[in-house]
Amino acid sequence: MSLLIQQIRNDLAANVDEQIKKSAHRFFKEEIKNYGVKTSAVNKIAKKYWQQVKNKPKQEVFSLCEELYNSGYMEEGFIVSYWMPEYIGNLGASDIATFKRWIECYITNWAECDSFCNHTVGSLIEKYPEIVSEVKSWAKSQNRWMKRAAAVSFIIPAKQGKYLLDAFEICDILLLDGDDMVQKGYGWLLKEESRKHPKEVFDYVVKHRKVMPRTALRYAIELMPKELKVEAMKKA
Repeated sequence: MSLLIQQIRNDLAANVDEQIKKSAHRFFKEEIKNYGVKTSAVNKIAKKYWQQVKNKPKQEVFSLCEELYNSGYMEEGFIVSYWMPEYIGNLGASDIATFKRWIECYITNWAECDSFCNHTVGSLIEKYPEIVSEVKSWAKSQNRWMKRAAAVSFIIPAKQGKYLLDAFEICDILLLDGDDMVQKGYGWLLKEESRKHPKEVFDYVVKHRKVMPRTALRYAIELMPKELKVEAMKKA
C-alpha cells in the first residue's frame, strides 16, 4: 500500500461519525461498507490529496484509484469520483475501457454508480462523443450497475438537452427491466431530458406508458406540469 493511500485512510478514520455510519444503511437495499464520514468531509480529504496526485502520470493515478476501490469502502470510492473529473484533461477516449472495468468490478450500490458516472463518464462523453455508442452498449449488460451506468452517465449532458435520441435508445433497451435501480436510472435520464425537450419526453412516456414500470414513469414525469403528469399516468 502506498503512503498516500494510508494517509487518506487515516484521515477518513479520523473523521468517522458513528451516527452517519449507522444511518447511511437506510438508503441502500444492499449491504454497504462505509466509514461513516460526511460527504463534505470526504470531499475535503479528496481535495487535500488531489494536490499530491494531479501531476502524476496517468497510470500511477489509475493505480491509486484501484487501491482505493479495492478496499470496498464507499467513501474511498467517492474519492475516485472526486479525482477523475479533475483529471479530465489527461484522459483519452480509450480510458472508457478502464472505467467500464471499474464499474463492473467495484461499483456495488447506486451512490457509487451515480457519483462516478454522472461526472467522470459524463465528462468523458462530452469531451469524446465517439464513446457514446460504447456507453450505450452497457445497457445490454447483465450487471445491474452497468445498466444503470448506461443511463446515468448521460445525466449531465441531458440537463443541457443533449443526446436525446441516444437517451431514448438506452431507455428502449432498459424499458422492461425489472430492477428498480435500473428503472430509477433511466427514469432519471428521461426527467433530465425533459428540461429541454418536454414534448418529446412526454410523447415517449405516453407511447410506452402501458408497459413502462411505474417507478420509471414517475421519475420521468417529475418535472412536468400537473396536467401532463395526469395524462401520462392514465392507464399506467
